[in-house]
Amino acid sequence: MLERERIIEIVLAVSSVLLMLGAMIGIGYTYGGDGGVLSQDGAELLVGAIIGFIVLLTAVGIGLAYILNDPDDGLDDADAQSAV
Repeated sequence: MLERERIIEIVLAVSSVLLMLGAMIGIGYTYGGDGGVLSQDGAELLVGAIIGFIVLLTAVGIGLAYILNDPDDGLDDADAQSAV
């Protein structure tokens, strides 16, 4: 059985990827032209969606690091890690 923290990480990662795929599909349907060519507005939105995805994953990673950090495990103390 997976740990609670691992399940939270998996759910957030899969949700973020599905959100990105949904945005890309939506942009493609809305701004796609004949022959599968994306219009200039659609291309700009697609670049924005990719940048937004990078920012979203960065925020999710920072949020997970903050929320899932257990202060009792000693990982945030550099001296505790080097002590034998």
